[in-house]
Amino acid sequence: MAMNNSHLAERFRIEGMSGTDAGKLFDGAFDAIVTAATSGNEVSISGFGKFEIKESIAREGRNPARAETVQIAASNKLGSRRQGLRRTG
Repeated sequence: MAMNNSHLAERFRIEGMSGTDAGKLFDGAFDAIVTAATSGNEVSISGFGKFEIKESIAREGRNPARAETVQIAASNKLGSRRQGLRRTG
């Protein structure tokens, strides 16, 4: 089964916490990661991964529907690298 945001938020939930509060906790954690990375800080969560901003240069691409050349603008994206994940269970 694929996990989506609501599934992950449910995993953040602790005893006595509502599903809404768990969702806010989950969203807040990822907002903090994005904010720190876009500020130029390295975000590393031990056993989970390292998050950083990756730059994508401007380039030429193709629109497959019309087979025409298009310009793709440069952009910055949040990327991650996995760190020593262990399977449990």
